[in-house]
Amino acid sequence: MKLLRIEASGLPLFKEKLVMTFYAQQRVAEDDKAFLFPLLMDSKYYLNCANAFIGINASGKTSVLKVILLVLDLLNNEPINHSETREILGNADHAVLKISFLSDHGDLCQLETHITAVPANREQAYRIMDETLWVKPFSSIKTKKMLTEFTDIAPYSTRTNEESFLPDDTSIIIAYNKKHGQNTLVRSLLSLTNVNILPVSDVIPSEVIQFLDPTVESLALDHVGQRAAIHLKFKGHKEIVLTDPAELNSYLSSGTIKGIVTFTLAIDVLKNGGYLIIDELENHFNKEITATLIRFFTDASLNRHGGILIFTTHYPEILDEFERNDSIFITRNRDGITVSNLNDLLKRNDLKKSDAYQSGFLDGTVPAYEAYMKLKKNIQSTLEKEG
Repeated sequence: MKLLRIEASGLPLFKEKLVMTFYAQQRVAEDDKAFLFPLLMDSKYYLNCANAFIGINASGKTSVLKVILLVLDLLNNEPINHSETREILGNADHAVLKISFLSDHGDLCQLETHITAVPANREQAYRIMDETLWVKPFSSIKTKKMLTEFTDIAPYSTRTNEESFLPDDTSIIIAYNKKHGQNTLVRSLLSLTNVNILPVSDVIPSEVIQFLDPTVESLALDHVGQRAAIHLKFKGHKEIVLTDPAELNSYLSSGTIKGIVTFTLAIDVLKNGGYLIIDELENHFNKEITATLIRFFTDASLNRHGGILIFTTHYPEILDEFERNDSIFITRNRDGITVSNLNDLLKRNDLKKSDAYQSGFLDGTVPAYEAYMKLKKNIQSTLEKEG
């Protein structure tokens, strides 16, 4: 399954309807095809395989990722009340998720789900009030706009009161997925943004380890019953055996540990297709490691299954890794979160994206000058008192 577009309304943290488009909206030149993924074989419509959400602190970047993960959970038959990011719905009286996607079967689909918060004993709970699924053949598409246009299409299925077998927080998409054997791989590092723990169940390629830390000769995991032994060997030194993954923090840098986790998951997504979601991509990484990950996903010769990287960042320099504007989203928070696509804000593709962002030309992408002056005066006053 490939996400094409998400529209979300009624979410308490968002100032207006949230709209995110993941297919290439700009004209696709012949050279662009080297870093885009065709929706179907020989299709003239393409996906952006790396999508960046950038904004200043507290601009809503993480909240946007939570919406995307909730949508992916919904499409993967996960009950809303089991989704780790369901709290993004808050106490919504009427939230609407309109999700356009290409199915593994090759159909273009749109799922519109109406959700409401309901009273619960402990945590906030949710139920689906109404839901409709539309399906149409890809061959019916004549223009790019038609990829997500379903106004003249009869519903494929509609939620009814007769579905007593279906939990009220589980989407009707479950029937379509079961019929076509559809399931989407999703790997998320959202809960590990500031935590560095090695996933002991994963196989770690030696090339990944040596790319991140050339002083390491080998790192291997050995499972004995319920316990795992970690064998770590530095070049020219004896092997170290650890029984607790957390102990690795005493031997390896936080960047190396995060890199092992990130690149292991990235290889999984590149191999099988699916989604890799990362909050604060640059956290613990230098610029070259960050750029390398983006380049892997935007290399069509490497990313042959259309794996999609979606990440947030604070650093505008990362934007210069992107050839196109339509794979970059600007988040702002002014009495509510808004998200804008850079393609709508910056029509010229030849301008250096980091310069446009840092200059304030895009409005709201740098800390307010007034706030800066207040902070400076406060520090001056504090230093004068102490002096």
